[in-house]
Amino acid sequence: MTAAETETPLSAPLDVGFDYTRSVGPVLGRFVNALRERRVLGVRGDDGRVHVPPVEYDPATARALTEFTDVADEGTVESWSWVAEPLDGQPLRRPFAWALIRLDGADTSLLHAVDAGSPAGIRTGMRVRARWADEPVGHIRDIVCFVSTESPPGDPAPAPAPPPVADRAEGDPVSTVITPIHLNFLHSASPEESRYLRGLAEGKLLGQRCPACGKVYVPPRGACPTDGVPTTDEVELPDTGTVTTFCIVNVPFLGQRLKPPYVAAYILLDGADIAFLHLVLGCEASEVRMGLRVRASWKPREQFSTTLENIAHFEPTGEPDAPYESFAHHL
Repeated sequence: MTAAETETPLSAPLDVGFDYTRSVGPVLGRFVNALRERRVLGVRGDDGRVHVPPVEYDPATARALTEFTDVADEGTVESWSWVAEPLDGQPLRRPFAWALIRLDGADTSLLHAVDAGSPAGIRTGMRVRARWADEPVGHIRDIVCFVSTESPPGDPAPAPAPPPVADRAEGDPVSTVITPIHLNFLHSASPEESRYLRGLAEGKLLGQRCPACGKVYVPPRGACPTDGVPTTDEVELPDTGTVTTFCIVNVPFLGQRLKPPYVAAYILLDGADIAFLHLVLGCEASEVRMGLRVRASWKPREQFSTTLENIAHFEPTGEPDAPYESFAHHL
């Protein structure tokens, strides 16, 4: 039994997220700007049906639609699903229902949250009303949620809906909406990856060799993609290598850690048969080229963890470039 098989695989929570920004265009633009005034807007199709939210083109004829019409902020629950444990970013922090709601005056359903208290507090056919945000901004979340308009015996009647916000002609129309997107999950590394990551914590670069073709993979893989056999032989590789292909990053973006221009490159470690992506610094971006010989620049050992980020970047060694033929079949 190998060491990779006896050690517990590593795992860690991952949060992948970004702010999704989109232009709303002329149709959804009308919709979100109406929401900012606490109005719900639909569009009439060629068959007379009113679509909410509005669609740009008729689903049957594909003709561009332009006849906008207001609908009520009250409607009927057509179907629903209970959320017992809300996730971060969902409309409510307490249990609620996702529901398809057909607003009065509309012929299609709007998906939104219903604050029902418990599964017993919602049913198909129930009448609901929008609960508006105190300060609408031109986003679907200007409707915080929907609530029942029906009061059980002895309960007070629901509060009336707030009046529409006065026309905001003095403000700029909403042209873009920003929606945070997040994906949270637990990633478990394979036994081979775990050995590789633990090696990084010791300042080592560990790969695996295929016993059939002899190719060395770093980061390692459980099986050789060429032969399909387990890669059981562990190999420690040097921290020097060759730039195979690269990209000069000139465009700034949200969350960028380095000031452009800088280089992201595929680096083929000496003795490896597959390149991996990392930064190349320590020289002008214009000086990076295919065949450039580089060496890892490690962070201080007290900052080491089980991550490739232990290598801050790669930088030129000053050696002559590697001949193209030595890495041509690794591109």
